[in-house]
Order: sequence, then C-alpha cells, then structure tokens
Amino acid sequence: MDRRRFIAAGFALTPLAAALSACGKAGNWPEGMAEIKWDRDTCVRCSMVISDRRFAAEMRGGEKNIVFKFDDIGCAVFWLRDKVKDYPWMTDTATRLWVADVTGNGEKWLEARKAQFSGGRISPMAYNFGAIGHPEAGAVDFEEMRQHVLAKGK
Repeated sequence: MDRRRFIAAGFALTPLAAALSACGKAGNWPEGMAEIKWDRDTCVRCSMVISDRRFAAEMRGGEKNIVFKFDDIGCAVFWLRDKVKDYPWMTDTATRLWVADVTGNGEKWLEARKAQFSGGRISPMAYNFGAIGHPEAGAVDFEEMRQHVLAKGK
C-alpha cells in the first residue's frame, strides 16, 4: 500500500473511530461510580428493577471495589444496617455512597452522606425521601433520614 492510499484509508476510518468511542460509558457518572443500566439492573436488596432515575443509589468500596446498586435510598440504608457483618468495609470512610439528585433525571449525583433529603416524595419502595444538593426548608441530613427510614422497619 502506498503512502497516499494509507492516508486516505486513515481519513476514511476516522468517523468510524469517533462513533465507536461514543459506545463507552454513557451518562454523567461521578468518578468511581459504576454505570447503572436503567430498566435492567436490579436493586441488591429488594430485587426491583432500577428505573426511577430520581431515587437510585449506589455504594462502592472494599478491596475489590464491590458495587451495590439500589432503587431507593431506603434500601441502601437497610443494606448498610443488615450487611455490615458480611461487608465490614461499608463503615469505612473510603466507601462511596452516591444518590441521584431528585430534581434531575439520573443526570446529577450527590454524595449521600453530604446530601440533604426532602420527605413527602413518592419513591419506588415508599421510603419517600429524595436527595437534594442544597439545604431546603424541611429537609434533613443523611443521619436523620436514616433514622426515619429505619423507624419504618420494612
């Protein structure tokens, strides 16, 4: 192949390379967060399909960077309580816990332990808290939300 054909072939393949590079990780995921495949991935606690993008949550940590996905922050709260003996790394400060901002559509993610939570929402598992990134009248922090969820006892 002569140089002219080689260069022409390279230019011809450039659009294909650009298209294939777009097939990677879709969405606006925070650094370290695994992609949630909407309407296919299931909640590790309740086995419900994760489809409501406003209430999803994800935890990642441990030596093997284990990922747990949840359809509702309430499921994550109970998972933290019930599985800490099996996964002691969950209490480690390096363990990441993200929650979708309820005002978005799965496009904005918050650190769950730093987020505020507003009640009165209708969430997939009826824990009825949505995460927001800023203080708001009536909103509670992670710990207070956790106490309310655990009091429901589901």
